[in-house]
Amino acid sequence: MTKGRALLIVDDDELLRRALKEQISSQGDFNEIDEVETGAAAHERALARVYDMILLDVGLPDSDGRDICRKMRASGVRSPIIMLTAADSDDDAITGLESGANDYVTKPFRMALLLARVRAHLRQHEKSDDAIFIIGPYKFQPAAKMLMVGDGQKKIRLTEKETAILKFLYRVGNKTVSRETLLGEVWGYNAAVTTHTLETHVYRLRQKIEPDPNRVQLLVTEPGGYRLNP
Repeated sequence: MTKGRALLIVDDDELLRRALKEQISSQGDFNEIDEVETGAAAHERALARVYDMILLDVGLPDSDGRDICRKMRASGVRSPIIMLTAADSDDDAITGLESGANDYVTKPFRMALLLARVRAHLRQHEKSDDAIFIIGPYKFQPAAKMLMVGDGQKKIRLTEKETAILKFLYRVGNKTVSRETLLGEVWGYNAAVTTHTLETHVYRLRQKIEPDPNRVQLLVTEPGGYRLNP
């Protein structure tokens, strides 16, 4: 299961929402899937937390999904948004993309196609400057080399190497990474860099992110390496 990924499904069709949730859950790309049926609820949820992906239906009972997409973008929501619609004209697709959506999938769709689109946009987003990951109580922004608590009232600045360590551990999920693997990923295969260098950086990182560095909760040591707790 991938650490920390959250999906929001917005559709008033309960059967479709249930099918999407079951199918996507079984693939293991997300460990949290929320679902709502109105545009107002979708906007509220998207502002309340960071989602890694939003599937947004165009035909909602209280609003046009494209208007909700536009409203989300204006409110600062940077999550990838894939619009779902029964209309298949070029004009509809263009309108959807112009509202700020990343992609447009026409109903009825094959689940394999939707999953492929979701994964493609996840990969693209996670490499972008807009990417935000949730680590414990923090919002982690790799591009800014920063951790934030809440709405940014507390900010923790990270070095380039500290950012790289957190980013790699996050990407592998809840798995232990050996010191040698982490060294290779963060420093490259530089013979002059030893595991002592890594341990020093991990120690300094813990001083910044652990509520009590003497009782490690987030960046834990395991036999042979390190692991991030969800």
